[in-house]
Amino acid sequence: MALPAALELVSVTKRYDATVAVDTLDLKIPAGTYCCLLGPSGCGKTSTLRMIAGHEAVSEGDIILGGHNVTDLPPAKRGTAMMFQSYALFPHLTVLDNVAFALKMRGIDKKARHTRAGELLELVAMTPYAGRLPSQLSGGQQQRVALARALVTEPQILLLDEPLSALDPFLKGRMRGELKRLQRELGITFIQVTHDQEEAMALADHVVLMNGGRIEQQGSSRDIFNRPRTEFVAKFIGGHNVLSDAGQRIAVRADHLAVVPVADGILGAPARLVDAEYLGSYVALSLTLDDGTSLFAHVPEDVFDAQPFTPGDRVLATWDRTKAQPLQ
Repeated sequence: MALPAALELVSVTKRYDATVAVDTLDLKIPAGTYCCLLGPSGCGKTSTLRMIAGHEAVSEGDIILGGHNVTDLPPAKRGTAMMFQSYALFPHLTVLDNVAFALKMRGIDKKARHTRAGELLELVAMTPYAGRLPSQLSGGQQQRVALARALVTEPQILLLDEPLSALDPFLKGRMRGELKRLQRELGITFIQVTHDQEEAMALADHVVLMNGGRIEQQGSSRDIFNRPRTEFVAKFIGGHNVLSDAGQRIAVRADHLAVVPVADGILGAPARLVDAEYLGSYVALSLTLDDGTSLFAHVPEDVFDAQPFTPGDRVLATWDRTKAQPLQ
């Protein structure tokens, strides 16, 4: 397998006529990193991935891969490989020949390319299916084949475009673990586009949250979740309440918001309980403050059972102000 490579985007811009999809993006991704480009539809994450791959031309700026400027190189010359959302397997080729196809295009003889393709199928636990056609595989199996096919050229960076979006929740969770395992074993850089916050948090060493063609915030999953800088980040990443406190907009994690009965001497924000949902280890409470602000709290099951509430109850919402995150 190829050595991992660092990637740097320098003032990269992508325009489609008058529309700016990616706006002067500066980004450094260290070699061997699992990076997720996260954000809502239309934020520029897929355009960014396609520019890195060479499937979209850069309007302005430079893409530096492993110290080499690859901005104007075709996809096959970049040292990257892309796994598409649709998997794009050849329906008339066996699993083995699908994986070996890129090596065939390079003129590698049949025995050598089948040997290498077989090694990749073993890596993704698909050896027993080598002789099958794509139509004879499940969605998860097709994804493994597509992954092996992308890896067969020994890229320095693997680019993944929403690779888990077509899978059911159970298989999605299982494949997340497989992707992370493969990235660690191979040691190469993975850059994955996703709109799924949970997916990005579970997979990525480095999360790049995009909004309107720009980077809203980047860092480790834990850093972004615990220290969102803006209201957009707090709301998009989930698990946070955004409200005003003494004139300052703040984010308060749902598990840091306490709900207590109205009583003399207790300070808190008066609210009405809208709903209570039992979700196993915690109860999700939905509240509405008197000013109309909606809040939610994740209350441990035993805490709720000790002081249960029913919809319509008047309550107080409280939080530890040292744990509140001020927003820009």
